[in-house]
Amino acid sequence: MPIIYLSPSTQEFNPYVGGGNEEYYMNLVADAMEPYLAASGIQFVRNTPEMTAASSITASNSGNYDLHLALHSNASGGTAGARRGSEVYYYPTSVWGKRAADIIANNLKLIYPLPNAVRTVPTTTLGEVRRTKAPSVLIEFAYHDNAEDADWIRNNIDAIAQNVVLSLTEYFGIPFNMPQEILIGNINNPNSSGANLYAFPSTNSAVKQWITNGSEIVIYNRQPDWSVVGFGDNVGYVQSEYVFV
Repeated sequence: MPIIYLSPSTQEFNPYVGGGNEEYYMNLVADAMEPYLAASGIQFVRNTPEMTAASSITASNSGNYDLHLALHSNASGGTAGARRGSEVYYYPTSVWGKRAADIIANNLKLIYPLPNAVRTVPTTTLGEVRRTKAPSVLIEFAYHDNAEDADWIRNNIDAIAQNVVLSLTEYFGIPFNMPQEILIGNINNPNSSGANLYAFPSTNSAVKQWITNGSEIVIYNRQPDWSVVGFGDNVGYVQSEYVFV
């Protein structure tokens, strides 16, 4: 299963029109993403508000992540409040970063009120795009110094979170699942001594681990054919016929 470094903004000094700040609202988006990530089998490590962009980069580079995803909102600078739009940044020579940015931007067009104002932007200046070991994307969801954009973020936290995780599942080539109640269960395969934990919902994908019958698992999402389960430090897919509560 894929694993991402999730990096909501640590910039509490960027105020929103109408109250709140960038750090606060981007952490709300990250909070709302977590159930969708778990249900869809995407593991993550997340920064904390006490960190900085630099320490977030260092933490990301200390692990092995499939994507570094930074969540931000924008400001108009000298023309405060004059601009609107969503911008998705990627490093220009990163094929995978560009692919992720394209997918995220295309899906944001479905929920942002001005779809023609959603665009991808190559950049060599943003640290969380330029300095990360993993392919990286930095999303500027909207302009927090514009009242309409600030309200759009404020009133659509869950829709934004769902949309971004949908893009991640498209990027990684796995199903998007709506959150379900997380349950504790076990494995029972009457035809064998256990079941495989697969990296993807296919018996042709890599086997991450063997889970013996009776082993306790965390069930993040259960569909008719495949379930997203956690066992030890691994998260993956098990055929649902072997998953019991």
